Amino acid sequence: MKNLLIAIGIIVAIGIIGVVYSNGVYNSAIKYQEEVDETFADIQVDYQRRADLIPSLIETVKGAAENEKEILMGVTNARAGIVGAKTPKDLEIAGRKINSAINLAFEAYPQIRSTANFSEFQAQLEGTENRIGVSRKKYNGAVKTYNSHIRGKFRKMAIGWFGEEGEFEKKELFTAITEGAENAPKVEF
Repeated sequence: MKNLLIAIGIIVAIGIIGVVYSNGVYNSAIKYQEEVDETFADIQVDYQRRADLIPSLIETVKGAAENEKEILMGVTNARAGIVGAKTPKDLEIAGRKINSAINLAFEAYPQIRSTANFSEFQAQLEGTENRIGVSRKKYNGAVKTYNSHIRGKFRKMAIGWFGEEGEFEKKELFTAITEGAENAPKVEF
């Protein structure tokens, strides 16, 4: 009788250990699956950031460049009056015009910044593409962890005890979806 109780105790203990182990494996599978979903959503967030940011930056840089073009054209035209001056009076008038054009230019736009705007645009573009790359790598890392977890022989069996059919399917790593996706979008001004 004593041996029977010991045998029943061992069977119950093994059953409890099996249930606890299986439950832990199942809960870990859920956690890893959620991490995969979260990191995929992060990629989408970065894509949306790029879609929202880049056109706005392009328009900002274009606007600043156009404003500077008008200012520089005004100064250039005023300077041309000095070159074409035939008399001291023409030179004096042209000098006043160029001073006026320069003063107006610096009042309207005290610092010529198109080069700085283009540099800032490049930095934002590079930063955005880096964020996307980092997000893709995090996603692939999460997929690797998840796939490794659900594919283990005993873990697969334990997940089967608690999970439903098809609840934990293998996930695909992030790869280029369309031909040419490895090329960054063209930026034209």
